[in-house]
Amino acid sequence: MAEQLTLEKLKNSVGKEVAVSSWFEVDQARVNTFADCTDDHQWIHVDPVKAKDGPFKTTIAHGFLTLSLLSHFHFEVKVFPSDIKLAVNYGLNKVRFLNPVTVGSKIRARFKVLSMEEKGHGRILMTLENTIEAQGADKPAMIAETLTLLFV
Repeated sequence: MAEQLTLEKLKNSVGKEVAVSSWFEVDQARVNTFADCTDDHQWIHVDPVKAKDGPFKTTIAHGFLTLSLLSHFHFEVKVFPSDIKLAVNYGLNKVRFLNPVTVGSKIRARFKVLSMEEKGHGRILMTLENTIEAQGADKPAMIAETLTLLFV
């Protein structure tokens, strides 16, 4: 189980990696469920037979599914400090999908604190670099900068 980070530790970790998640398998059932939720049933995601002849030779996860799994990884590694009242999504600076996540592969997340900006009135804007890597891949699947407003 991950050690809970504190606000002080995060403030002192700007520019440093603070956590790495465990591996998480992305299976076809999850991809299909995401397709149903978003009405994105493109064959590269949901048709394993047709995908065998496609550019990736198998089905791949939606980029936005990969992005949405950051919530799972954030809570697993306890990246939100234990000594705050509330953390809310504030947005994204940028997201890049660099490598496909093939169905059946395992992914994990690495978290680096980019900034901790005091916003006044007991609020701090935390910017994290979130890197999703697929087991055995030579480059990350995704890199995203997330913004989280922390209420202290």
